[in-house]
Amino acid sequence: MATSGLYTFNPDLGSLFLSAFSRDQVKRTELTPQHLADAKMEANLLQIEWANQGVLLWTQDTQTFTMVQGQATYSVPANTVMVLDLYISPNGTAGGQNRLIMPFSRTDYASISNPAQQGFPTSFFFLRTVAPSLTFWPVPDGNATYQCTYWRYRQIQDAVPAGGGNAEIQALFLDAYTAGLAHRLSRHYAPALEQQRKQDYADAFGLAMKQNTENVAIYITPGLSGYYR
Repeated sequence: MATSGLYTFNPDLGSLFLSAFSRDQVKRTELTPQHLADAKMEANLLQIEWANQGVLLWTQDTQTFTMVQGQATYSVPANTVMVLDLYISPNGTAGGQNRLIMPFSRTDYASISNPAQQGFPTSFFFLRTVAPSLTFWPVPDGNATYQCTYWRYRQIQDAVPAGGGNAEIQALFLDAYTAGLAHRLSRHYAPALEQQRKQDYADAFGLAMKQNTENVAIYITPGLSGYYR
């Protein structure tokens, strides 16, 4: 059997735009600069929609910074959607000394009687503003050089079709991306097809999301310590 041996299928944004318009029965020869401007806008809005759906595995990464004695709050990149896991490494080292710390809420932080207390940080509060930040408690002390590392998921990089640019989309989601674009563009150019394009998109996105998961076992252990003394 002769197969290609290739795994490089990754159409540029322009090609995805053409496919989306075709699904809306808009021919390539009918496209104008306005069509392409609308497609660019809807592509970026679609990516924002996806960020709101939850963790997209290909947008995960780690960020690391060195903490400063007496400094409780640290800026994080503005493209951070959510902090997933965070751990502290004393003396700036990784490995066996890493300590996973837990998030707490704005109300939890506001209820601390001494927010300036210094020690080994055990909790963090992620402030989700336009300029997001992390606040730790206790505040880092001078007993070690603390290094903070956190896993996060971020926004998808902007959809910029100029110069043959690609969407920052995992291959398994390309059909869902095109279907989502077709649905959004149908609102502009094919209102009669909007419901059909919406169903196509829901089917394609749902199928892709089945693979957007970590294939690991989940263990649930009841907290029984409060029942025994």
